[in-house]
Amino acid sequence: MLSFYPLLPTAHSTRFLLFLLLYQSCLLSLKYFCRSGFFLFSSFMDRKRKLICDAFKVKKLRGSCSRDETDLKTSTSPYPDFTEDPHGAVSYLCALFPRKLFNDTLPPLFLKHQLYSLMQDRTVVDRLLSSLQQKGEVCLVQTGFDLDTFMVVMTDDLRRTALSSSEGDSRATVVRKFLDCDLLLSPNISYGRDEMMMKHRFSDGEITQLVRAGLLTVRDAGSWWLAVPGAGRFITHFIKGRKALLSQIRRSRYKEVLLTDLSTRKAPPNLRLGMEFHIHDIIGAGLVDCVPTASGILLRISET
Repeated sequence: MLSFYPLLPTAHSTRFLLFLLLYQSCLLSLKYFCRSGFFLFSSFMDRKRKLICDAFKVKKLRGSCSRDETDLKTSTSPYPDFTEDPHGAVSYLCALFPRKLFNDTLPPLFLKHQLYSLMQDRTVVDRLLSSLQQKGEVCLVQTGFDLDTFMVVMTDDLRRTALSSSEGDSRATVVRKFLDCDLLLSPNISYGRDEMMMKHRFSDGEITQLVRAGLLTVRDAGSWWLAVPGAGRFITHFIKGRKALLSQIRRSRYKEVLLTDLSTRKAPPNLRLGMEFHIHDIIGAGLVDCVPTASGILLRISET
């Protein structure tokens, strides 16, 4: 076999060999560089994917409600937690009622959902009220502006108020008859015609007098809600106060405010029932979200 190299001129043979060696070394270097670059690029992309996954993992942890966040929420609230003392929450809210505003003509009232702001487990609240109703210690009264919103009043307080408001009135006899029967001790929040007329022997005229006395309100034809005499003034102040407080939070930056800051502010004129009374209302009704932060609980207008 003829060799290619002897055919070349002698002067160029050495240069040509050097050229081939240099060319081969360049090919090997290029191959190594490409392979190394691929691995570097792969490592870079793997690291980038890992960082992205870690970032989403952090967000997920922040969005979840951990035990530490629950403890933070409880410990930074300016108000007591009655999780271990449900009965104490009832007395606490009754004490917040501004009796002087109504010249002691109304019994202490509060809304059922306000208890949810003082206890974390709503089931405990529902069981508590059901138990107190069965014992005849409290009455649930329909507010009239929302079918799912109920006022809570102690039975003895309602009895005293009803007797006081009807004293010296022509309706005093029928009011006393209503209070002496076991209707207030019933867990029902409304009464039908058969129960009123057949079981407890109230006539149409007497039922009409009870409606005028403020102890009953018409639910529909042939049924009535239990009511609190004079509670209309309370409902008026309650609705105005709720709107005023929510409006105040909406005007804040990002529609949020720290609970500690809000609780120490001077109540606007429309908050006649008191700042704390209305704070428990908007929290318990879910009108604001409670966001735990290092500075305390942040109240943010709920978008749902």
